Amino acid sequence: MTTTLLSGGRLLDADGSRDGWLLLDGDRIAATGLGAAHSGSDAPPPAATTIDVTGRTLTPGFIDLHGHGGGGAAYDNGPDEIRQALDTHRAHGTTRSVISLVANPLDDVVASLGVVAALTATDPTVVGAHLEGPFLAIGRRGAHSPEFLREPDEATVATLLEAGDGCIRQVTIAPELPGALDAVRQFVDAGVVVAIGHTEADEHLARAAFEAGATLVTHIFNAMPGIHHRDPGPIVAGFDDDNVTLELVLDGVHVHPSVAQMIFRAAPHRVALVTDAMAAAGGQDGYYQLGSLNVTVQNGLAVLNGTQTIAGSTLTQDIALRTAVTVAGIDEVRAVEALTRTPACVLGRDDEWGSLAPGFAADIVVLDDEWRTERVWANGAEVGG
Repeated sequence: MTTTLLSGGRLLDADGSRDGWLLLDGDRIAATGLGAAHSGSDAPPPAATTIDVTGRTLTPGFIDLHGHGGGGAAYDNGPDEIRQALDTHRAHGTTRSVISLVANPLDDVVASLGVVAALTATDPTVVGAHLEGPFLAIGRRGAHSPEFLREPDEATVATLLEAGDGCIRQVTIAPELPGALDAVRQFVDAGVVVAIGHTEADEHLARAAFEAGATLVTHIFNAMPGIHHRDPGPIVAGFDDDNVTLELVLDGVHVHPSVAQMIFRAAPHRVALVTDAMAAAGGQDGYYQLGSLNVTVQNGLAVLNGTQTIAGSTLTQDIALRTAVTVAGIDEVRAVEALTRTPACVLGRDDEWGSLAPGFAADIVVLDDEWRTERVWANGAEVGG
C-alpha cells in the first residue's frame, strides 16, 4: 500500500489538541506521533509521500447523519445525482454520509432504497439511508409533501426494511402517530437507529419513544414543540436521557447561537452536527426541488415557495464547524467531536471512525487557520487528488 505522512500540523479530535503527525497507509491511519516528524522517539517510519501541513489543523473526517443533497443535486433523484452531491460534501470535509430521503410515494421510496443499498455496497463513504418520512406529523411536516405522509404499520415497515436490504441506518418517526411505538421497536429490532422528529409529542410521549428504543432527535428545536416552563416537550426529554443524541443544524438559521450553546451544555458529548442540506448546498441561490416540493434559495436560505417554511439548509459541515467555534462560541474540541466521534457512536462505528488514532479510517480534513477546508482524505484517497 502507498503511505502518506502528514507532518507539522495540529491534530484535533475528541481527545483534544496536540502538535503531531499522521502516517496513512491505504485506508487506515498506521501511526501517529507528537511533535515534529523528523526527530525524537515519536519520529515516523519513512513514507512514500510526505506532505508538510505546518500551520494547519487536522481533524477526523466529518460524518453527516442527515443530508438530502448538494452541488445542485438531490439524493432522491438517483445514483448520478447522489454521487454529484457527495462530491460537493466530500470537498468540504464530509467523508461518510447517510443519504436522507424525503417523504415520497411508497414505491418511489422503495426504489430509492434500492439505489442507496447498491451504493452502500460499493462506496465505503456511503453509510446507508435515512428515512425522513413517511411517518411524520402532518402539522410538523416542514418540507415534506402531506399527501405522502402515513401512519406506520407492521407491513409498511417490513416493506421498507426489505427494500433497504440492511442499508437503512436511521428513520425519523413522530411518536404520537398510531402504531408509532410498535414501529420504533420493529425498526430497532432490525438494527435501525430511530429518531423522534417532525412531531407534536409532549415530554411523556417522547420519553415513551426513548423507552421503546429511539435514541436520536431529528434537527432538535425544528419541527417540534419548543420548551415551555409548564410543558417541557420532547426537547427536554432528549436533554435528560443520556442514551439520546441530538441532531443540530448549526447554520445560523435553524437555531440561534445562544440556543446552540445551551444544547451543547445540556447534552455533553451527545450533539451531532448535521447539515440537513438540500441541493443548493455548496451551490448558488435559485430555484430547486426537495422531493416533489418547489424551493427558493435566496442569500443561502432555502424556503418552500410562497412560504416562510425552512426547506433544509445550504450548509456544509466545514461551515457548521466554523459557525460553532467562531459564532456560537463552542469549544473547538467539542465542536469537532460533534462532527466526528458522536455521529460515529450513533452509527456504532466509533471503533473505526471519528478519531486520529492508529487503526482508524484514513478520513482526514486539513483546515486553515480560519476553519476552511484545504485538503480531504476519504477512506485513504485524497479528494480531488
